[in-house]
Amino acid sequence: MKKYQENIEKLTPLQYKVTQESATERPFQNEYYNETRDGIYVDIVSKKVLFSSLDKFDAHCGWASFTKPVEKSEVLEKRDLTHGMIRIEVRSSDADSHLGHVFDDGPNGMPRYCINSPSLEFILKEEMEEKGYGEYLELFNK
Repeated sequence: MKKYQENIEKLTPLQYKVTQESATERPFQNEYYNETRDGIYVDIVSKKVLFSSLDKFDAHCGWASFTKPVEKSEVLEKRDLTHGMIRIEVRSSDADSHLGHVFDDGPNGMPRYCINSPSLEFILKEEMEEKGYGEYLELFNK
């Protein structure tokens, strides 16, 4: 049995396809590609913090894009040779959820973490304390 089986059982069909079967959502028709409010993005399965709105940018690709994870140790990068392409897949390190892919075409030479919205849960800055993520509020005070 998987470590997060209870959380996996609560996923919507699209969240399951993306996180457990490495599917990709449709571009420009997803929840977070144009989200601009302050907050953090956590793995929908493990609830571990992955990305911050401070590192989010509009890559005009139709998916949520970030220059870096909050904690590099929370994401794994794997070579992906599917669909006749050579890419780097991004997975959450604890729950092994498929998140998306990372490319080398971000702003100012930074990476572009191109992430599927169904793999994420967005926690508004104003709700971080009450939802148990208060320690990450310091990100917004720098």
